[in-house]
Amino acid sequence: MKILTGNDLKTGAVTWWDGVQWSLHVEDAVDVGDHGDTILARELAARRVNAAYAIDAVKDQQGIRPGHIKERIRALGPTVRPDLTLKPADPAAGDWVI
Repeated sequence: MKILTGNDLKTGAVTWWDGVQWSLHVEDAVDVGDHGDTILARELAARRVNAAYAIDAVKDQQGIRPGHIKERIRALGPTVRPDLTLKPADPAAGDWVI
């Protein structure tokens, strides 16, 4: 399974391809299969995302999640302070100022 990740051009926030647009929540990511390069080329050309790339992912009881620890940290936040992680229903998630 392959999913796409990158950074929002305006905020720098980690984003995930949800099949239509970029989401702040890894839970919204979809398997792009063999179409990752095509989607990445289109999205990078449209300047909607920066430094996007495809990663391996797994699907388990909690849904889709990155397969590598580095990408899990990007998706879920700090490993030492669970209170700082991005919550899926957090209404302020899109209000980051960097």
